[in-house]
Amino acid sequence: MLLVRLLSRLPFWILYIISDFLFFITYYIVGYRRKMVQKNLRNSFPEKSEKEIRKIEKQFYINLCDYGVETLKLFSIPKAELAKRMLFKDISIIEKYKAQNQSVVILASHQFNWEWLLSSGNFNLPVPVDFVYQHQSSEFFNRFSLMCRTRFGAHAIGRHDVARELIRRKNILRGIAIVSDQYPGLKKDKKYQTRFLNQDTVFFLGAHQIAILTQYPVVYAQVKKIRRGYYEASFVPIAEPPYTREDFTLIENYIKSVESVIHENPAGWLWSHNRWKTRHLKKD
Repeated sequence: MLLVRLLSRLPFWILYIISDFLFFITYYIVGYRRKMVQKNLRNSFPEKSEKEIRKIEKQFYINLCDYGVETLKLFSIPKAELAKRMLFKDISIIEKYKAQNQSVVILASHQFNWEWLLSSGNFNLPVPVDFVYQHQSSEFFNRFSLMCRTRFGAHAIGRHDVARELIRRKNILRGIAIVSDQYPGLKKDKKYQTRFLNQDTVFFLGAHQIAILTQYPVVYAQVKKIRRGYYEASFVPIAEPPYTREDFTLIENYIKSVESVIHENPAGWLWSHNRWKTRHLKKD
C-alpha cells in the first residue's frame, strides 16, 4: 500500500504517460479480455460495422487505463483539484429534496470514472453520501477501494449490512449511492430479467429493495467524460415513492437511463466484465 501511495503522488502528466504504456501492453501485447469486449460490443451494437466496433474497443481500453491511474490518484489528490476535475454540473434535484428534508437514493453505473463520482460526492453534493459496496475477494483491492471512496468522508455500507444500516441511520439526511448495473453474482440474489443493449439481461434488485425499504426518491447519476482527466456528473429523477415489490418501473427507468448514456458514449462503459452470463437467465 505504501508503493500505491507514493505512485499516487506523481503528477497527472506522468500518470497519463504510464496509462499510455499500460494501454499498449494491455491492448496490443496481452490482449486483456479483448475477446470478451469484442463479443459484448458486437452483441450490444449489431447495427455497427466491424470498423466502428474496433474504434469503440480501442477507445474503451484507453479509458480503462486512464481509469486505473485516475483511481490511483485518489489516494493523494487534493479535494479542490478533484472538485475541478469531477464537476457536478446539475444538482438541482438533490437540492430540491434537501429543501424538503428528504433523503435520496442515487443510482450510478460503471461509466468512467465512477470512482471519482463516488469519492467526490460527499463534498460536491449538498447532503452527505453513504455508498453500498460489495466486498471483493482480494483483500488488497477491497482495502484500496474503500480507502479511495471514504477518503473525503463518505460512509461505506457493506451489501450484507444494508438493512441494519438503513434503520440505524434513518434520521440522517443523506444520499445513498449504489452502482446497480453489475451482474448479480450470488445465487440467492433477487434478480430482474429484461432486455438491455439488445440482450436478455439479469439485474441485481438491491436498488429496488432499498427504495422499497426507505421509500426515498431515486435519481440517476450520469457521468460524461469531457476530456482526459475531466468529467461531468448530472442527476436526473427516475422514480418517486410509493414503491411496491411487484412494480419494477424504477429498475426499468434506470436501465433506460444507463442505455441512453452508453449509446451517447459507448467507449465510456465497462465492457470487459462478463455482464451477460447465462446461468441466471430464465428460459422461455
